Amino acid sequence: MKQDPRELAAYGITEAAHYLRMPQATLRSWVVGRYYPTEAGRRFFEPIIPLPDKDRPLLSFMNLVEVHVLDAIRREHEIPLPKVRRALNYLRAQFPSKHPLADQTFETDSLDLFIQKFGHLINVSRDGQLAMRSLLQAHLRRVERDAKGVPVRLYPFTRKRQPDEPKAVVIDPYVSFGRPVLVGTGIATLVIAERYKAGESVDDLADDYARPRVEIEEAIRVELSLQAA
Repeated sequence: MKQDPRELAAYGITEAAHYLRMPQATLRSWVVGRYYPTEAGRRFFEPIIPLPDKDRPLLSFMNLVEVHVLDAIRREHEIPLPKVRRALNYLRAQFPSKHPLADQTFETDSLDLFIQKFGHLINVSRDGQLAMRSLLQAHLRRVERDAKGVPVRLYPFTRKRQPDEPKAVVIDPYVSFGRPVLVGTGIATLVIAERYKAGESVDDLADDYARPRVEIEEAIRVELSLQAA
């Protein structure tokens, strides 16, 4: 039986961190783990999000969605990783799932439970919990699901993680081998960015691809941020 493209090991850590606009070191800790020094000697921090193949540091599309959601919580409240692990264990116990952060139940029933757990861990006020809910929902709205509630597309942030950011770029595991493309097309953002770096103008590219200028700008933005990192 053919494996679901959403579960395939397809994204290197550098590439995934770029698409999700987060530090490589953070992502590596979450999916591969890391050693850290203690008075008793070196210890190993176990990864938080399991990869499809433990022998290869490659993320699946489903892993991208999980990290996309978890990053919302870590970025806003800077919760220590051991507490993140405990909260995830709590969520898995309440709603068993292979990918609890990407599961539809997280978007509905368990959202309150997860916020409650993190609220307890970081002692946030009700306003803080509402802020966390708003941030999580902004991230969840960028995940498109099929009729069964399974993630099928991810619209990565290209700016500053604002709820009203345009969804001009999409990561779809069934299109262009899961690399970012302009929405509704198979036009790879990398190709657009390469042509822009070679000296072609945004207007020329928009005319050539018959796409709005804003889409060309978003394609360039999502790719060139990698060069700046």
